Amino acid sequence: SSAICNPQSPPSRVIVAIPAYNEQARIATVVKGCAAQGVEVWVVDDGSSDQTTENARQAGARVIQHQENLGKGMAIRTAMSEFLKSSGDFLIFMDADGQHDPAHLAVFVETAQRTGAALVVGNRMRSAEKMPLVRRWTNRLMSRIVSHFARQRIPDSQCGYRLVTRDVALRVKPNTAHFDLESEMLIQAGRLGMRIESAPIVTLYQGQASHIHPLRDTWRFLKLLARYLRS
Repeated sequence: SSAICNPQSPPSRVIVAIPAYNEQARIATVVKGCAAQGVEVWVVDDGSSDQTTENARQAGARVIQHQENLGKGMAIRTAMSEFLKSSGDFLIFMDADGQHDPAHLAVFVETAQRTGAALVVGNRMRSAEKMPLVRRWTNRLMSRIVSHFARQRIPDSQCGYRLVTRDVALRVKPNTAHFDLESEMLIQAGRLGMRIESAPIVTLYQGQASHIHPLRDTWRFLKLLARYLRS
């Protein structure tokens, strides 16, 4: 039986999608942690050159492979189109590096069921003291900007741990391919009048290296904002 269910309603079918690029060291642990919560696990291998795919499959995940590295945003788009072909109710995105605790999956589902939100974003800012200072400041600033563009308050817009409904996968049509997609998704959903909620999470920092390139990804973010300023 699914570990994530509300006793008053039939259990929701939850799929976890993990975009992964050269994450052979941690991917199996992440997959097994999710599977232990009673959810289906997909790994979108974004052109890894290591054992990411093999390790994910051995741990029990369904693997969807990109032949080359297309960017995290494209991995998210691939998962959303596959989700529409499935019978899943909720799709939860989680990072491959072990920063996101699978024990929080139930909190996302509970928040979506209780509030009717189309999108639930993890909020690390309540326990942000573990976050590197520059990242904390950047997150707060970017979250204020994204909240303004999305016309809803989103305390931690840069968190990759998030739940989407079928409605989001159907109606939100991002144009970006990299980390900026996570902001674009929120802006589009907000402007479509979809409800965006937050779920408190704690990040597990174990010295993971970030895949974010500060200059290149900040430039992409600014280009994204410029496009939505005009619309």
